[in-house]
Amino acid sequence: MQDEDVVLYCHYSGNVSCVKEVRGAAVSLILYILAAGAVMITFSGNLVVIISICHFKQLHTPTNILVLSLAMADFLVGTVVMPFMTIQSIESCWYLGEIVCMVYTMSLAFLTTVSMLNLAVIAIDRYLAICSPMFYTIRITVRFACYCVVVVWLVTLSYISAMVFSNGNTEGVIGVDPCPGDCVFVLNLTWGTTDLVCSFIMPVSLMVTLYTKIIIIAKRHAKAISVQQRVQLHNNMPPLKKSEAKASKTLGIVVLVFLLCWLPFYICTILNQFISYPVPSFVFCACLWLAFLNSGINPIIYALFYPWFRKSFRFLVTFKICSHGSSLFKLLNES
Repeated sequence: MQDEDVVLYCHYSGNVSCVKEVRGAAVSLILYILAAGAVMITFSGNLVVIISICHFKQLHTPTNILVLSLAMADFLVGTVVMPFMTIQSIESCWYLGEIVCMVYTMSLAFLTTVSMLNLAVIAIDRYLAICSPMFYTIRITVRFACYCVVVVWLVTLSYISAMVFSNGNTEGVIGVDPCPGDCVFVLNLTWGTTDLVCSFIMPVSLMVTLYTKIIIIAKRHAKAISVQQRVQLHNNMPPLKKSEAKASKTLGIVVLVFLLCWLPFYICTILNQFISYPVPSFVFCACLWLAFLNSGINPIIYALFYPWFRKSFRFLVTFKICSHGSSLFKLLNES
């Protein structure tokens, strides 16, 4: 038998184990370097967002509290999920045991759902800010936004715990795979359908609907302003602030990029679970990586569109953030 005909298994126990993909040392090194770069960008970028919003008092707004929640979820993706996903993807075998597998898969499901729900709440926040500015100014406070964040995280934790530990998930449970030596997210048909609807279809439908209405209202405001009808617009509604419009545009881009990154993964999931079309493992792995690379893209979007992010970053790298009274620095205009 020639060397190229040799088949390696993850646990070398014959046909009952997963087949190990053999890669050259140079290829593995390049993949590890690329993955390490993605992890560092995700880690450092979201850490800047977290420190900025927590430290600078001017950034303590309801919208930024929601952005902080999203950045925290992305930060945990970079520190908890992506390192394990790197080892699993490159080595093509799982060597870290069942307990770590359970933690890894639960974290993956939990943080994915938290991010999706955070974006849905951000869409509601932007809709109220644009379409009901008087109500938004009076009722939506930083404390209320904090309550919303706590509810999102607790509801998601309860949902994922029910998914993992309930008896309704006996046909396929997280961390179990017909091929020993792997660590995958396996759900039965009932939970698979429930998760698809609750974690993707419903939040996405809400986001698309609200941002479509935001675009329509924003165009209406712009048209009214162009013909000098600010006072008559929507029964004496105050004109739309530039800051609110820009924030909505930026967060709309965040939502769009999120959907573009996650849509291929959910398409693969639908093909696997509901149509019984076997998606090649490398395609599924590539879609999963594209989805989680979104956690590193968000800070780049903030850097491109948020002046406060760039100013905060300069304060961080120059250590001005350590000076007395730095929390009162002005990062944006009050207009």
